[in-house]
Amino acid sequence: LNLPQFVQLMETFVGEDTSLPTVERLIAFIKEEYKQTEEEKMEQLEKVHRISHLAQRKLLLEALFTKWDNNASGFLDLEEVDAVLSTFNEGMEKEALMKAKKHLCSRYPQLSRVGKLSAKAFQTFLELVASEFPDDEDETIDNLVEFLTTSVERSRMECLQSLARRKWLHSIQQAAETSGASVEPLYKAVFKALSQDAEAHGDNKKISAYIALLEENQLSPEQGQILLHYVACTADDAPYVLNQILYRDMKGVSFAAVEEGKPIHVPRVELHGNIHFWNYDRPVEERKGSLLVLPLHNARWRVFGILGLDTLRDQCEKTIFLTHEISFYQGVSHAFSKAYHHICTLENVLQMTVTALDWLYPRAPSIHAVVMYLVEPGKDKIQDYILRKMITIDKAGQKEIHSSPVVLLRKENLLRDYLFKCIESSEVIRTSVCGVHHTAVPLRDLSGQALGVFDISIGHHQKLPPQEHKDLQKMLKMAQAACSEILKMSLEETEPTYGLEAEHVADLRHAGILFHQFMLQDLRECV
Repeated sequence: LNLPQFVQLMETFVGEDTSLPTVERLIAFIKEEYKQTEEEKMEQLEKVHRISHLAQRKLLLEALFTKWDNNASGFLDLEEVDAVLSTFNEGMEKEALMKAKKHLCSRYPQLSRVGKLSAKAFQTFLELVASEFPDDEDETIDNLVEFLTTSVERSRMECLQSLARRKWLHSIQQAAETSGASVEPLYKAVFKALSQDAEAHGDNKKISAYIALLEENQLSPEQGQILLHYVACTADDAPYVLNQILYRDMKGVSFAAVEEGKPIHVPRVELHGNIHFWNYDRPVEERKGSLLVLPLHNARWRVFGILGLDTLRDQCEKTIFLTHEISFYQGVSHAFSKAYHHICTLENVLQMTVTALDWLYPRAPSIHAVVMYLVEPGKDKIQDYILRKMITIDKAGQKEIHSSPVVLLRKENLLRDYLFKCIESSEVIRTSVCGVHHTAVPLRDLSGQALGVFDISIGHHQKLPPQEHKDLQKMLKMAQAACSEILKMSLEETEPTYGLEAEHVADLRHAGILFHQFMLQDLRECV
């Protein structure tokens, strides 16, 4: 038990109306009677030491990755890391390195195709290398880290540039985590990060940026089976670019970036001959500048769209994108992809929740209301998390999916403190507020932490009728199973094909069906 769980267990055991002397006697009893054997104490200390050691190693390797990834692209070149490691210990460990690389490629099959190491894959690579050495693994990792750290030198200016860029990339992820499952704040954060970098590190370039997602071409399949739908762009370009459709048979290099899965840079668009210009109002002689098209990859390394940038609005001579800028823009595309799929996962969880509540309500008329909240990070150090109201359903079964969700802060909602206790303990909390009985039930992620909470009100009733209580228990169990399945599906896989926006729509439908699939499975097991 962690501290919040222990406190909650004691509060539940004691109850609401127990006198203070009784509580004090219980505390004295537990202090006197709770005994821990020497073996249990050592086992607990070893567990704490092991967890602390792994956390320290993770921080150490993340810091090393950050130093190497100076332009915040989010990836390191496998061959570059391999080349430097081959000189470790005066080149005496090449066989161990080859074995580790072979194991790495079997664990991350896409590496042979893309050749890029994420921070997680980089850590795995070094741990595999260390495991092939005869020496102590921890000592070997320390030596490898020291060697790789001294292998790269960064100037103070480079370090400051990298720090600023990482701050902007963090704002992209933060926008996704605090958006209430809305994608619009994410688009804004991406374009803000791009414009800030162009101003600070790109000679104050005037850039245009746009995001297009792959969709199935149902209207005119003769122009190609898939199309690119421009779903977001910088404000000045909206009249020309927003909601435009690029078909495969039209001019442009975007589909080449999709098929190759690699960035395409056109330094001078006026000399290329195969560029599609959306702004037809711009005179031909002014259609000058650079174009960069970056493929957007999901966790399965499937391309699901593109991030495009150009400098056609900038009439200066030096508008070509430099290598360090392109690397950072790759980091932006990676951050966007991760954040976008975080939002898609939340949308799937919400869709599943709606389906679960639709199933419950005809079966439990004694329930007065259910409110579903999502947990979001707080925006300051004082408030480390907040609750965002997402779905409300009343006694009549009328649902409201909040488009502008209400945010709950703990200090402003003392009467709803039971919700925050539920989140912190990740356990069911039962309480009474002004005579109304509430049950707070956590919706847990794969690590067991609460990502959301159901606030179930049964009015002035002490408890539900037996059958309704049984149906509620069944709904909560199936909703948790479906939620876990949705989260598992969002984890890394390695299928290198296209990812269509239509698949996201299909995923939403599947998320609702998942609940019923688990319900059917449970029924079969009972039979």
